[in-house]
Amino acid sequence: MKPNPESQDRRSLLLRDRNLHIIFSVTLMAVMGVASLTPAFPKIIKELNISPRDIGLLITVFTVPGVFLTPILGVLADRFGRKRVLAPSLFLFALAGGACALTKDFPLLLLLRFLQGIGAAALPAINVALIGDLYTGRERDAAMGYNTSVLSLGVASYPALGGLLAAAGWQYPFYLSLFALPVGFFVLLFLKNPEPKSNRPLKGYLGNIWQAVRQPDVALLFLATLITFIILYGSYLTYFPLLLSQTFKASTPLIGLIMSGMACTMAFTSSQMGRLAKHYSKKQLLTTAYIFYSVALFLLPLVPNLPLLFFPLVLFGMGQGLNIPTVQTMLAGLAPLEYRASFMAVNSMILRMGQTLGPLLMGIFFMLWGTDGAFYAGASCALVMLTVFVLVLKDPVR
Repeated sequence: MKPNPESQDRRSLLLRDRNLHIIFSVTLMAVMGVASLTPAFPKIIKELNISPRDIGLLITVFTVPGVFLTPILGVLADRFGRKRVLAPSLFLFALAGGACALTKDFPLLLLLRFLQGIGAAALPAINVALIGDLYTGRERDAAMGYNTSVLSLGVASYPALGGLLAAAGWQYPFYLSLFALPVGFFVLLFLKNPEPKSNRPLKGYLGNIWQAVRQPDVALLFLATLITFIILYGSYLTYFPLLLSQTFKASTPLIGLIMSGMACTMAFTSSQMGRLAKHYSKKQLLTTAYIFYSVALFLLPLVPNLPLLFFPLVLFGMGQGLNIPTVQTMLAGLAPLEYRASFMAVNSMILRMGQTLGPLLMGIFFMLWGTDGAFYAGASCALVMLTVFVLVLKDPVR
């Protein structure tokens, strides 16, 4: 089949769109806050003389503001404009994150991470809403796909970059947050988006959002988001670096490189979603993803050497690549146009809950059974979600 010149021209014009470039830069900031930091966890434990049980607090205090603030910020972005919420959020993210590098006091470090988490709370939801605001039809589909690719690139590269920086000093990965300063100025000066103008009474507006998000299909997808990020931020991002450091004596740069390998697998799998969706249903994709999660997490504590880690990491990356785009696509199809920022903010709130609960819950299993317990608990969560999908999920979700 010959390529369609008109289609190629549309893609070329889209990729040259300055608005989309700014959205990409915000996406890279949104995934920076944890992915670039976790390879430095072993060094932070040593340099600040803290317990491995407490290291997960650096993730928890960063994500917990999003649990409470994301829905509020989504409503504000719908009613008063995206840029008025997005730009100040980026500035706070940058300044609080950069300040983290200047202290060796762990309680103060946690406070600064909390402030940085306030800045990060609105970024993912507003970014997705901007794509919906600026593009329609096939352009929107393409822009969402490109944005997911950029997200995967960030997730793949940040652990390696953070590991390299942490080799010079535990505090250096925090300086990456300062890149959000120029991004905030680009948003203010160059982003050209249609800002919403809503005079609807707040009570009725909130009631309509509640009706939209309480649909059974939406609730099931929110549950999937919660379980996914409990597994990702609890079992994988918090305790996989410790497994590499303690069991295999891996250096900080090597930890980042290995973790980037999982993200690369995720990126490749996500890039094939268009082809996979033609042959497999949403239910098949999601159930397969959770099978991959459970097998990978069960195998990780059993692997005797570094080369054999390749197999469970590939499975975990494939699970991520199948799961996250599928859930996001299904939610986007269910999100009402007029409540887009608020609707996606609720999903971001659920995501933040998973990020917050993951390290805390897996920390309990770590105290009881070490890193093995954290991985087996994650595998159990995946099996629970697999069972729910098999028994409850309708195929296709309308």
